[in-house]
Amino acid sequence: MADKTIPLWSLESIYPSIESKEHQEAKTNLKNGLSELASLVATKPSREDFPSWLNSYLEKYNKTISLFQSMYAYAHAIYSCDTTNTAFLNNLSQIEQALVEVQDIDFLFTKILTEHKQALPNFYTAYPQYTSYSFILNEYIEGDSHYMSREEENLANSLQRYASSAWSRLQEQIISSLVDAETGKTFNELRNEAYAQERNVRKTAFEKERALLKSSEIAIAACLNNIKGATLELNKKRSWEEPIDKALFANRLSKKSLDALISAIEDSLPFWQDYFKTKASLLGLEKCEFYDLFAPLVSENAKEKIWSFAEAQKYIIETFGQFSKSLADFAQKAFENNWIDAKVRQGKVGGAYCTDFPYHKEPRVLSNFTGTFSDILTLAHELGHAYHFDCIKDEDFSLSHYPMTLAETASIFAETVVMHDAIGRSQGFEKVKLIESSLSDSAQVLVDILSRFYFERSVFEHKKEGELSAQDFSRLMKEAQEKTYGEGLTDKKHDLMWAVKGHYYGPDLDFYNFPYAFGLLFARSLFAVHKENTAKGDTSFPTTYIELLKNTGRFSCEEVCAQAGFDIQTKAFWKKGIDSFAEELAEMKAYAQSIK
Repeated sequence: MADKTIPLWSLESIYPSIESKEHQEAKTNLKNGLSELASLVATKPSREDFPSWLNSYLEKYNKTISLFQSMYAYAHAIYSCDTTNTAFLNNLSQIEQALVEVQDIDFLFTKILTEHKQALPNFYTAYPQYTSYSFILNEYIEGDSHYMSREEENLANSLQRYASSAWSRLQEQIISSLVDAETGKTFNELRNEAYAQERNVRKTAFEKERALLKSSEIAIAACLNNIKGATLELNKKRSWEEPIDKALFANRLSKKSLDALISAIEDSLPFWQDYFKTKASLLGLEKCEFYDLFAPLVSENAKEKIWSFAEAQKYIIETFGQFSKSLADFAQKAFENNWIDAKVRQGKVGGAYCTDFPYHKEPRVLSNFTGTFSDILTLAHELGHAYHFDCIKDEDFSLSHYPMTLAETASIFAETVVMHDAIGRSQGFEKVKLIESSLSDSAQVLVDILSRFYFERSVFEHKKEGELSAQDFSRLMKEAQEKTYGEGLTDKKHDLMWAVKGHYYGPDLDFYNFPYAFGLLFARSLFAVHKENTAKGDTSFPTTYIELLKNTGRFSCEEVCAQAGFDIQTKAFWKKGIDSFAEELAEMKAYAQSIK
């Protein structure tokens, strides 16, 4: 029986519809705000006038661009729930057109700021409330060296709607429209069966998934070819030596920190391959196939619980409350105000995400809830994102924009809170089952994401030489998976995974993958601090945590993490986070040995 408690979100408090009076007024306000910003950047202030000019600009910018971001989030939200709706697609395209104007304003602002960078001390003296903008404004100045001419930037930004963004939408539409003719199941429904208890169900779903991808691989390969080709060409014109350099700048992370992170994960691969072999033993297999990665452990005396959405809601709120009243109250508010869209349906994008409406100071969460415990963790993860936004929403808009690396901290922390509680409540087989689930998710964030990192790096390397076929992408994907999963799985990997992951198709999401590994290990370190403090009777960490989240919009990753006492430029820090999984695997291996 279908779970009638699974909600659709309400966007009424944002805009009732794209035809509504409120949405039309917002369009007018956005147009006027952008016009005023354009007038400001068209004026070249003198050194003496620069402080007052910058104050006027930042006040107008924070108000106008927060409105733009809310309108863009709304356009994407309604489209992602109905990707075949032409009106929604056209609305998204119109909002993206305004992005060209925003980018031109940013370009001109950066030039003026760079020209007057010597006057910034005078600005901070005259307007001390902007002292916290120091990192942000210096970031603009640093980014100035990566602009083409104004004419070239405008042309590139204008054409993106018909180039990379269009290819990205095509990939979304292809994936969300795939349906298995035999069963009538959507592609996303088949993907969800990777969590099924019955191995034949997982295997059949995996084969059908691959067949559907194979039937569309030429079109999807064209999407990826053109997106990555455009990235390489534009990066060259913008003086980025490698795509990873641009990703590091966008993530406010140093190359030294990334190298330390990647190296630590590479060193841990034998550990994770040992985990895969232990899981195979518990499943009664000689070795796991790729479609066994998410297989739940099954006992004759224990049946997989299927949660109703109402049960999931109650559990998440209660568990969040064990960490802090603030987090629990926020989750309660999100559920009560219908901020979550969790129902699986055709035309809706797969996976899950959190989107923010900064002008309205509200977030929304999209997921595809089927009743598994994994779905509960996904909800907790996305609500963690939403809580992060709630903590920072009252900051100036310019100080509320944080990089993906730090964006994953709150989400994985919230997920960890739930998993830690679930493991603590359990014993025997149920406890080992949850531990295995935790290790499975962590392996995805470290092992699978390392394979995605390898894949994307190799795609860029080979793309420099020319076009890549669907077979080329599959070969590179398999090579990347062999390097990471190795002997942990059979030789048959998921060579078509490149066609699934939407992150590869985001025009500005190159190397979107490593921030998740960053977030996992940083979040686990933060949770360890919380546990240590609590054991000592110190309950101040939740307050410290909120302050840390507020700072994510105004500092580099290294600085934010240093405030928590961590040096992320050393491999030792990342290794410590990975070593925290050792106790879990030891318990899992001991159980496997006991039942032989």
